[in-house]
Amino acid sequence: MRKTAYTLVLIGVLGSVLGLAACGKAAYRDGVYTGTSNPDDTGAYGEVSLTVADGKVSRCRFVTWQKDGTIKGEDYGKVNGEISNQDFYDKAQLAVRAMDQYAAQFAEVQDLKRVDAVSGATNSYNQFIEAVEQALEKAKD
Repeated sequence: MRKTAYTLVLIGVLGSVLGLAACGKAAYRDGVYTGTSNPDDTGAYGEVSLTVADGKVSRCRFVTWQKDGTIKGEDYGKVNGEISNQDFYDKAQLAVRAMDQYAAQFAEVQDLKRVDAVSGATNSYNQFIEAVEQALEKAKD
């Protein structure tokens, strides 16, 4: 009887330990990992660079590239270097600002599900999620 009770207690303890381990956040190998999203319907894509230290993301950088290979930055939304449509330019720049926001928020919360999408920058958000998932896959232990 004593041996059976001991075995049941041991099984319970091991089950609890394994359950807690499964619920915890994944540990990642230290290093720098990159991920790239698939191109959207315009040919633009997102690229993320994650720095992992002590098993956690310590730095995240996200950029999106236009089909022609230029970064979506301060000129994104301009035509021939000029703002020809203010509404379009403002929306484009909203997406540019969202890139930094997504990266900073992910590095802070360490959980893609807790990164908030910015209204008007959904394409960038989807590209970010896809690129981070690819980079994290590379960083798994």
